[in-house]
Amino acid sequence: MEDQYGSDFITIVDEDGKEYELEVLSTLEYNGETYMAVIPADAGEEDAEFSLEVSILKSTEEDGEPLLTAIEDEEELKAVYDLMMEELYAEDDTEEEDQ
Repeated sequence: MEDQYGSDFITIVDEDGKEYELEVLSTLEYNGETYMAVIPADAGEEDAEFSLEVSILKSTEEDGEPLLTAIEDEEELKAVYDLMMEELYAEDDTEEEDQ
């Protein structure tokens, strides 16, 4: 996946068949794997006073179907988190320079 500008929305289904809509904040390629930073899509302005929990999920494929999984390895999670933060801060710095 390539980095995309703007927000994307995806719908995922859990093991019980319940659907969740997520907003993809960022996508990152790292060590040949794809990772996504997501938040619940229904977290709008009315929730602004509460802190949003961003989840970082690994995008894999199982039986030809796309699958998002939690990152179990703490070192992998930290490395991906650090890279995403660097990327987000770099984008913020670029936007400020453009103004």
